[in-house]
Amino acid sequence: MPSRAEITYFGAGPAALPTDVLEAASKALLDFNGTGLGIAEHSHRSELATNIINEAKADLANYLEFSPENYEVIFMQAGGTGEFAASVYNLVGAWVSRQQAAIKNELGDSADEEAVLAALRKKVETELKVDYIVTGGWSLKAYQEAQRLLGPEYVNLVADARTINDGKFGKIPDESTWKLSKDAAYVYFCDNETVDGVEFPAFPSILTPDANGNGPIVVADMSSNILSRRIPVNNYSLIFFGAQKNLGSTGVTVAILKKSFLPPHTVQPSAPLLRKLGLPIPPIILQYEIIAKNNSLYNTLSIFDVYIAGQVLKKLLKTYPDKVDGQQAVAEKKASLIYGALEAHPDVYRIVPDKSVRSKMNICFRVTKNGNTDETEKTFLKAATVLGLTGLKGHRSVGGIRASNYNSIPLEGAEKLAKFIDDFAKAP
Repeated sequence: MPSRAEITYFGAGPAALPTDVLEAASKALLDFNGTGLGIAEHSHRSELATNIINEAKADLANYLEFSPENYEVIFMQAGGTGEFAASVYNLVGAWVSRQQAAIKNELGDSADEEAVLAALRKKVETELKVDYIVTGGWSLKAYQEAQRLLGPEYVNLVADARTINDGKFGKIPDESTWKLSKDAAYVYFCDNETVDGVEFPAFPSILTPDANGNGPIVVADMSSNILSRRIPVNNYSLIFFGAQKNLGSTGVTVAILKKSFLPPHTVQPSAPLLRKLGLPIPPIILQYEIIAKNNSLYNTLSIFDVYIAGQVLKKLLKTYPDKVDGQQAVAEKKASLIYGALEAHPDVYRIVPDKSVRSKMNICFRVTKNGNTDETEKTFLKAATVLGLTGLKGHRSVGGIRASNYNSIPLEGAEKLAKFIDDFAKAP
């Protein structure tokens, strides 16, 4: 059996973790900081747990360079899929609260409750919209979840990438064709589609705030490219991501939420009001204001998973004095090596997404050598495994090959894969 040092794991998630982080974690599981108890045995209400959470929050803000004064970091559970629902519940709730306040201001203090409710119900029926840009399998799932929770009449499909690519994902429609709602409760997109290998090359210019900071309320799923490149955090109201790609282990999900969506600035509407409006009532465990108020400890959070995330962040900060910019330079170099090897043999390899939107994290391609793609890909995967290049099989829904170039992949690993791609193409 191969040793850990002999394997370069390109799996899409859970991803490989830095060996030194795992070594520290294994010791912490048995005895954390000389306490005689493992980290997974300590109470999540302890000072020790609070310190781990607070350090991870501070290090994340430091690494991505956003202000903790303006954004709250929340550790949650239920993964990115849970956040599909949480974003609907919380941002629609915030929209309702804003409309209610505006109606009360317009009608005056003397307006009775029924008049406010009637006006608010009309607002919901005629103006409530949530916008979705669908560019791959995950944004499609998010869009479908919003339809399921709210009803399709409230969910606007801004753009569907399949309409410009023969029914398949692999491109991002030009912004000039996007059909954005007026004053949507939010606009959602998935910054990097793990399955389809599609990544937004930059923040969409059509969503950029104006000089006064006014613009759409933007939500992004960054589960598979967070920490890999600089992002304009101030352009977003909510960023969420599962930890298991670039941040840590499976079991913890992170939301970076603009504090203007939390009390005292915004208070979520009551369950009775939502019920009267015919809108879904969120489970408490998905309510950002509840989780934030309790510093992510409303229920029993896996402190061990937060600890691993924190150790990954400390390693990144130690490795890259220029923070995320340093990691971005490495990510771009690795991706360039792999894509370059593929492009050198167009008769053997077909890169799936359009060049303009190729992901630097999830490199998706087909092996067309000898005309029998399925059999050739099996041979490719088998030969790669012999060399310790594992986790390369594409997602079950699309097939093919997928090299997930996450932060834990060393430059040497990308070089090794690029060489194998070249050697396989040249082999008889």
